[in-house]
Amino acid sequence: MARIFGLVGLVWVLPGVALAHSGVGVGDAASGFLHPLTGADHLLAMVAVGLWASQLGRPGLWLPVCFPLLMVVGAAIGRSGIFVPGTEAMIAGSLLVLGAAVVLAWRAPVGTAAVIVGGFAMFHGYAHGMEIPAGASPAVYAAGFVVATALLHGVGLGIGLLGRWPVGAMAVRVMGAGVAGLGGVLLFAGG
Repeated sequence: MARIFGLVGLVWVLPGVALAHSGVGVGDAASGFLHPLTGADHLLAMVAVGLWASQLGRPGLWLPVCFPLLMVVGAAIGRSGIFVPGTEAMIAGSLLVLGAAVVLAWRAPVGTAAVIVGGFAMFHGYAHGMEIPAGASPAVYAAGFVVATALLHGVGLGIGLLGRWPVGAMAVRVMGAGVAGLGGVLLFAGG
């Protein structure tokens, strides 16, 4: 019974903790840098991109390049004030899909993987763009979140090197399951 209450509590509390979309910040490069690090949804999606890229090998290295580029496009759309419905659901869905790709060690063609990653990147970027504080330099703030994103992709790539060994490959898949699980919880809770 305690486990059930714990799970219900987790589902109740986690979405508020996971989502980094507070709209509060200074607006400099440092606050842009911190934005992807302050919510589990963004942080884990960025790491999952690196994990999946590592599983895909050398062609997969395009994923950590594609993501920040299209994230900036999404941020520009968000900054422009254009409303894009379903953003939070797509961010939660990115966790589910990217985590599942890691769990399955899906050897998708790099073009397919880039379309998936790029599509999700635009929603993550849109959320970041909507959160750029008024009066901030969008370019400076964006530079901060692009650098943080690249570093998180690098963390995922580094962890993905564990996949060279059978136990490490299993550990990477377990991490993917955790990412997918959080995505499912966020979708279930209304993302």
